[in-house]
Amino acid sequence: MTVRAEGTALARLAGLVGDGGVVVLSGAGLSTESGIPDYRGPTGRSRNAEPMTYQRFVGSEEARRRYWARSHVGWRQIAAARPNAGHRAVADLERRGLLAGIVTQNVDGLHQAAGARQVIELHGGLDRVVCLSCRERTPRADLDARLRAANPGWAADAGQINPDGDAVLTDDQVKGFRVVDCHSCGGILKPDVVFFGENVPRPRVDHCFALVGSARALLVLGSSLAIRSGLRFVARAAELGLPIAIVNQGPTGGDHHATLTLDAPLGPTLTALTSVGPRDAGAVGSGTRAAQ
Repeated sequence: MTVRAEGTALARLAGLVGDGGVVVLSGAGLSTESGIPDYRGPTGRSRNAEPMTYQRFVGSEEARRRYWARSHVGWRQIAAARPNAGHRAVADLERRGLLAGIVTQNVDGLHQAAGARQVIELHGGLDRVVCLSCRERTPRADLDARLRAANPGWAADAGQINPDGDAVLTDDQVKGFRVVDCHSCGGILKPDVVFFGENVPRPRVDHCFALVGSARALLVLGSSLAIRSGLRFVARAAELGLPIAIVNQGPTGGDHHATLTLDAPLGPTLTALTSVGPRDAGAVGSGTRAAQ
């Protein structure tokens, strides 16, 4: 049943985390307090957005032009984002030796910016660019400078920024934008992230499964678990009989596997978690609901 039990819920979560060996699985909801919208959560500004697919990107020069024009604008918001209280709390838990690792579905790099070190970027990172021919990886900042040089005087204001840094622009705004290729081999450049229709590299998936397999518990933060990419790790933890805690605003696709669920804002909840001992709960802020 569902009960209002702020202190009890936080005490249970603190006890689970305080025993150590926890793997964190984070999603877009953890970054909304940094100003980055999510796809399915409360901010939901991009729910009707049509993400770029790998097939369209590699198969159409015009699709690449549209993507890079939109991403060139949206990258400014991603690059300017700063870690919020939730990211800092996760980094603090890692510094205390309570985490076995962090698997993030986010591509914004905010876990690392907050000081976390053991981070697996399941879907890659927007701060890097990869050549699809020679596989050379270069910093996104370098590409940004090259695109600015290739498009002098080009400017566009976006009415909306999507979670992957994709800005919504009109056809007229995109028209005339010049794309640059790999400076080493002339190949197609792509952000070093996993597009829809593209598989996460198998070694990366295996690494995440191994991490879950050696964990004592799984803590899901800010993920709706609506797609298999993250849900599979929750399912594996359930198969292994691991305690599973989920902190998210709204229901998730993994709630039926969970030992504990908290419907609560991530920043205040995780800050409260780091301020109490593993067996001693304080107040966690009004509105928190725990299912047990």
